[in-house]
Formats: sequence, structure tokens, C-alpha cells
Amino acid sequence: MGLNKLFEKCSEPKETNRQIGPLFKRWLSAGGLGIQPVAIEEFQKNSNNAVLNATDAEMKKWAAEHLDYSRDKGLDFLGRFNGKYIIGEAKFLTDFGGHQNAQFADAISTITDKSVKAITIAILDGVLYIPSNNKMYRDVTTTYSDCNILSALLLREFLYSI
Repeated sequence: MGLNKLFEKCSEPKETNRQIGPLFKRWLSAGGLGIQPVAIEEFQKNSNNAVLNATDAEMKKWAAEHLDYSRDKGLDFLGRFNGKYIIGEAKFLTDFGGHQNAQFADAISTITDKSVKAITIAILDGVLYIPSNNKMYRDVTTTYSDCNILSALLLREFLYSI
């Protein structure tokens, strides 16, 4: 690979699915759920409805210490609604197969972890909801149909209904 090709590859924009984490957190910070996310200190002060404003690693650490979360993976969402803790992964799946299947499997691993003392959710958006014979669609509508898999568009309603 020549220098021009190397420069071209290094300057390509991130894939859309790799940008969703920061965009999801920006949406939360903009009040998308009707409440402002709070720092860890404020989150721990009371039992009010709250969304934690922290890095993926800080959420992972807090969940490990307080909710028996044991995966070696940061979290995209940690909240408390009506006295119940909720943890989750947010993914935007733009295509079928390859890396997208790995992203889907990562979210599924979080929601199927029975050792966590919290409600687990997968906040998934994108092509997985398109009716087809694709594995992600089949899994969402059959194998994991009893799990908390939802679009970010339904997250607020879900959280306040807990």
C-alpha cells in the first residue's frame, strides 16, 4: 500500500455505527428522555429517576460495584427509574452481516446476562427491524422476542413505564 492509499484510509470518516455511542450520549444530554443526565455523585445521593452521565468505563465500574455487572465491556446507558436500575447497550446497525452481526451479538450478550441485578436493555436502531430472513430480524422476532430490545425512539416511554 502506497503513501497516498495509506493517507486515504487514515482520513476516511468513521463508520456510522461507530459514531452512535457519542451521538446517543449527546441525545441524552440534550434532554431526549425528559431529564438531564447527572454525575455519579448526584446519581448516588438519592433514589430519584436519573440517568448517569459518565464514560462507558465509569458506568461499567459503577455497575460492577453496585449491580454485579461482570462483562469486560463498557456500558452506553445506566439509569434508575421508579427505584429500578437499568443498564444497556446502544447500537445503530446499518447493514447485515460481518461487523454488524458482532455489534448485535454484543448487545444481546448484555441483555442475556442473568447475573446483573438490573433491568437490561438493548437500544437498537437500523436495519434489524426490516422484515426479512436475515439473522438479526429473525433473532429479534423469535429467539429474543421476550427481551428488552427497543429503538431509542421508544426508550423514554419504556423507562417511565417501569
